[in-house]
Amino acid sequence: MGTLKAVAVIAGEHNVRGSLQFVQDPNGATHVKGRIFGLAPGLHGFHIHALGDTTNGCNSTGPHFNPLKKNHGAPSDEERHAGDLGNIFAGPDGVAEVSIRDIQISLRGQHSILGRAVVVHSDPDDLGRGGHELSKTTGNAGARVGCGIIGLQSSV
Repeated sequence: MGTLKAVAVIAGEHNVRGSLQFVQDPNGATHVKGRIFGLAPGLHGFHIHALGDTTNGCNSTGPHFNPLKKNHGAPSDEERHAGDLGNIFAGPDGVAEVSIRDIQISLRGQHSILGRAVVVHSDPDDLGRGGHELSKTTGNAGARVGCGIIGLQSSV
């Protein structure tokens, strides 16, 4: 199996926009890279959500992608949703440079992320450690400020 590539164009409120590329190596790891503009400076929760539905903006993308029914956690945790990608950091200019390698998100197979949404949240993800009632489900990461559907990228 060769390298697979996918792309998501991010759109959201207050001029949040950007694009991300998902590149899955033959060994299984997927690298997410790109830029997101228009964010408030600081940390923002960053997740794959279960649905590729943006009929109601980012609010209709459903819960975090969690095919194995685990609690929310950090990307390095064994107990985590497949879609838990932690936080991205926006600098003072509101730009987040994204570069994440993850073994639990795949562009192929039964638990593929193709057709699902990637979502950027307004607040930091507490990685399941915040003690808030939402920590174990959403990381208490706040509103969904930007999202995009993950689709296969043309090979030309």
